[in-house]
Amino acid sequence: MRKNFGKKTWVYPMPVFIVAAYGENGKPCCMNAAWGGIYDTDQIMLCLADNHKTTANIKASGAFTVSIADEKHITEADYVGIVSGNTVPDKMEKAGLHTVKSEFVNAPVITEFPMTVECSLLKFNEDGICIGQIVNVSADESVLGADGEIDPGKLGAITFDSVHGTYLKLGEKVGNAFSDGKKIKQD
Repeated sequence: MRKNFGKKTWVYPMPVFIVAAYGENGKPCCMNAAWGGIYDTDQIMLCLADNHKTTANIKASGAFTVSIADEKHITEADYVGIVSGNTVPDKMEKAGLHTVKSEFVNAPVITEFPMTVECSLLKFNEDGICIGQIVNVSADESVLGADGEIDPGKLGAITFDSVHGTYLKLGEKVGNAFSDGKKIKQD
């Protein structure tokens, strides 16, 4: 038996992206954006409303970064999502977040978040869809495994649970992609 809930914005997992860009004065600004994901093999997509300061900054600068929010910085990630840069211009400082300039695009990398996708802006669609070209992915060495790759357990990425209004930690391995399905024999 299934229970119907009607039309809801409930998808699992819902990423918690911290999107950052420089303003016209070179000051970094960021926001929490949960609606987005991979758009193509080398592109990322975000749904961003026009009224965000970060949206205006991306359009003006032509570049942005997307940090993966982690369990160690839930408070900071939530804060930059509930406070607008239009009304609190120093919200990053208030959140205790620091930045360095990306080596690859004209956008800030937030040092507290251990993984960042660095992008150049490809386009903004009329419906608020921002599409970025992935230029680089950077990660702090603290979240790398013995193989030199990002270890999801060490990353401690969080997801937004829109059903309950909570954040959940990701990271437990439960299977092998492009492999486990081979156990079902094809005729």
